[in-house]
Amino acid sequence: MTQYDYIVIGAGTAGCVVANRITQDGETTVLLLEAGNPDTKPEIQIPLESPNLPRSEVDWVYFSQPEPYLNNRKIFCPRGKVLGGSSSINSMIYIRGNHHDYDHWQELGNPGWSYQDVLPYFKKSENQQRGADAYHGVDGDLSVSDIQPPTVASQRFVEAAVAIGYNHNPDFNGIQQEGAGIYQLTVKDGKRHSAAAAFLMPILKRPNLTITTGALVTRLLFEGTRTVGVEYMQHGQLHQARVNKEVILSAGAFDSPKLLMLSGIGDAEHLQTMGIPIVVDLPGVGQNLQDHFLVPVAHQLIASPVPHQVIAGLHPVTTSNGNAEAGLFLHTEGNLDAAPDLQFFFGPILWISPGKTLSGLGFTVTVSLTHPQNIGSVSLPSPDLKDPPIIRINFLQSQSDVQKVIEGVKIMRKLFDTSAFDEFRGEEIAPGAEVTSDEALEAYIREFCVTGYHPVGTCKMGTDSMAVVDPELRVRGVTGLRVVDASIMPTLVGGNTNAPTIMIGEKGADLIKAAGGVSQQVASAMGNYSREQGTGNREQGTDLKVSW
Repeated sequence: MTQYDYIVIGAGTAGCVVANRITQDGETTVLLLEAGNPDTKPEIQIPLESPNLPRSEVDWVYFSQPEPYLNNRKIFCPRGKVLGGSSSINSMIYIRGNHHDYDHWQELGNPGWSYQDVLPYFKKSENQQRGADAYHGVDGDLSVSDIQPPTVASQRFVEAAVAIGYNHNPDFNGIQQEGAGIYQLTVKDGKRHSAAAAFLMPILKRPNLTITTGALVTRLLFEGTRTVGVEYMQHGQLHQARVNKEVILSAGAFDSPKLLMLSGIGDAEHLQTMGIPIVVDLPGVGQNLQDHFLVPVAHQLIASPVPHQVIAGLHPVTTSNGNAEAGLFLHTEGNLDAAPDLQFFFGPILWISPGKTLSGLGFTVTVSLTHPQNIGSVSLPSPDLKDPPIIRINFLQSQSDVQKVIEGVKIMRKLFDTSAFDEFRGEEIAPGAEVTSDEALEAYIREFCVTGYHPVGTCKMGTDSMAVVDPELRVRGVTGLRVVDASIMPTLVGGNTNAPTIMIGEKGADLIKAAGGVSQQVASAMGNYSREQGTGNREQGTDLKVSW
């Protein structure tokens, strides 16, 4: 049986960061287990191909249960099944959330997670194309860059937002979030810069790192309440690996709670019905699921100044993700919170709704609430590892959420009616010009609402009875086990979740190193070395301790 100092489960967004940082000490051995395969699918690297990656072989292709507030529709919930996890299939938008989100985490009983505490970790990972300032870093591994070139339509969206009274905001991750601007993406040299590309590929030469793909972890191994290793399936064979220090679970908001429950950590009553021996009764495991949702407003194009080849995904040089280039954060009327409550994603593609027949090209904006009130759950359908988790999201369970989205649709209609869109604004396809009353808009929203791809919260951090991990991300009731991924968020951040998950990986790695005695001086020196010398690639890596 193999033995390592640390075992990281999941080479997704956070797992890649953790593996990078804790192997900076050359004396520390790490096994990184990933259920998916290497990120060799060519489309992963092409930003414009991002809409085509969900439902492919690099996606777990999860679905929710029939959603009671969405006409009992099952909601498609993509999650990356590949090195880099969902950072290898997402839209690459770099948004950190609002400053107040992290201050709220601290107020909930999580010291060390305020905005001032986490800002250094955002800066640490970032290589900002625009240069360093009080909010941005340039020495990090992750490339954050401007879209080149943004479409004319996206620039018009920003102009239109300013015309109806919103501020131009060139940096959603700076001093304030509110306003309209062009999103930045995690793209480097025209290619997707996933967590795997940023944090794993440069360190494949480290002899103390073993990466094993196609490895589905079946359960955690315990001696009493001490975590001593993992069991995993690869190529049809069961393997076990022992750990000297800690197991770090980074499998994401659906699979981290699933693995905890399969291993005997969760609500005792639920585990007993599954016939799973109980290690720790933690009722919060799988609870507190939160996610953003999206509602589209779409138009056809007439005489378009937008290059059609860009919209169609054929432009040879664009770094656009193809579906969301420009954005807007705003306060709805009556919102007295410090943070905006609506976020918009504008893209130069045509959204085609089910049951509608369309031809030609267009543009779409999706309306999203930054802090929706839906709370869902993840549970087990059976003790069989191969069965997907039961996902209940409960989108639009709050009528106030519905009213805010209705207001968002009306704001977008006002925006599209400005002169900025006059020369190429065609027919409104969704919701459709005939959908005008609040009742009709609500019916449309409930029928066509979809996930924003940001599930979090199912192993929440805190000190209350439903918390799964403490503020140092240690699983309550056991030793030698942490969760480090988006599932630890106690509340959903106001914006996309990839950048916050990278931050969680950075901070989690520091917590692990502090507990394991890895000196910060050594870690800093190794970090500089890896940036200067980390030129390993997939082929070089396979000659080392990498099992693909």
